[in-house]
Amino acid sequence: MAVLCKPAIAVPEHIITQDDTLELARRLHKDHSQLKLVLRLIEHTGVLKRHLIQPIDKVLKHPGLDARSAVYEQESKARVPAVVRQALDRAELEARQIDLIVYVSCTGFMMPSLTAWLINTLGFRSETRQIPIAQLGCAAGGAAINRAHDFCTAYPDSNVLIVACEFCSLCYQPSDLGVGSLLSNGLFGDAIAAAVVRGRGGTGVRLERNGSYLIPHTEDWISYAVRSTGFHFLLDKRVPGTMEPLAPALRAVADQQQWNAGELDFYLVHAGGPRILDDLSRFLEVPPEAFRFSRATLTEYGNIASAVVLDALGRMFEEASPREGHRGLLAGFGPGITAEMALGTWTAAA
Repeated sequence: MAVLCKPAIAVPEHIITQDDTLELARRLHKDHSQLKLVLRLIEHTGVLKRHLIQPIDKVLKHPGLDARSAVYEQESKARVPAVVRQALDRAELEARQIDLIVYVSCTGFMMPSLTAWLINTLGFRSETRQIPIAQLGCAAGGAAINRAHDFCTAYPDSNVLIVACEFCSLCYQPSDLGVGSLLSNGLFGDAIAAAVVRGRGGTGVRLERNGSYLIPHTEDWISYAVRSTGFHFLLDKRVPGTMEPLAPALRAVADQQQWNAGELDFYLVHAGGPRILDDLSRFLEVPPEAFRFSRATLTEYGNIASAVVLDALGRMFEEASPREGHRGLLAGFGPGITAEMALGTWTAAA
């Protein structure tokens, strides 16, 4: 069975605190008619600090999509290799033993994908398959795990590398003044995560089953407007309430495994905001403490998009709380509205 091994996480060196964010909002939008609401929403995100690939003064300037694309390529090539090497080391594998690379990012675009550069640069075989995922947003972390699981099910001796590279700060749009846009300016952070799914052996989460669910007719609730200035993030005010229709989908996947979604040992889910976690606790009937790993990611790094699920997994490894046979749920939520869900059992290498 495929095992999701200990991930590697890296956040950039430039830090912005919640107090910094609130002060910027007051200074930049002092005449905004809904400024008080925006400040209150930012305070309630639970995000105490975020990490950025550039100093905040550079983030606030928009040099154009071409310049931002150049920054994305330069920074990803500078930062991703060390994270990949660490993930390979933690899985006790070498680059030549990887059969597929799943690369996910919704904050920059390259063609060919960074997967081609990684193969050429880090010693992967030329036969290594590539799956770049660019349009699933925050759900892509869960999707990457599921596609790796599918591949290892089809090819049991294979190994898959997952890479999530999210530079959300490159999507800042100074002209977007809607409440949802201003809220996102205080929510999203930058991060890189990588993990290996081993077809044989390994310590971590043995992947048992996966599934996907899309809430009908919610395509415009989370989306990008793609314009000459780049990606303009659109967030509908109904998004925080999406756990009510998604909780039954989580229960249904668990039921297929004859598990009770409310009685698992660990939960690693995308933390888009504190209400997502609060509602999941209520609808799945589990204590709030069950989502401590996701909440810690949100508090310390903000919403790091597709990398959240892997960072939450890394925190569980660090806590060393799971025991052999412990059962858990992993899930990413994003545009669509889409949920990518996986069930797994903790296992240690013999």
